Amino acid sequence: MPLDMQFIKQGPPQQRKARGALAYLSGLQAEDAVCADYIARGYVLCEMRWRGRAGEIDLIFEKSAAYIFVEVKSSSTLARAAQSLSARQLARICSSAEDYISRTPKGFLTDMRIDVALVDHMGTLEIHENASM
Repeated sequence: MPLDMQFIKQGPPQQRKARGALAYLSGLQAEDAVCADYIARGYVLCEMRWRGRAGEIDLIFEKSAAYIFVEVKSSSTLARAAQSLSARQLARICSSAEDYISRTPKGFLTDMRIDVALVDHMGTLEIHENASM
């Protein structure tokens, strides 16, 4: 095969696909680490990657009759992970949490909060309870 054909077959689209796959896998690994941390602190996992009308919530836990909705953000540093969360994303998570909570027996009378869990490339966790912008 000519050299220029090899570049076309192995060029930027394949590199983007490989980067995307790596980002996806590191995101799953970050979710698993955050999940293990919450469970170690006595939370009960209800859902992973739950999809509601407004979008997906990474992790949903229950503890003491309250529901905790967790958005996991991972990046090379904790600061970069934090910067990747936008006000629009947080609003989407709130809408999805409302969708989920409306299906519980107590509905909107159920205690709930939204946490943001940041994970860096070394696996360091930083959890922000009751997240807001």
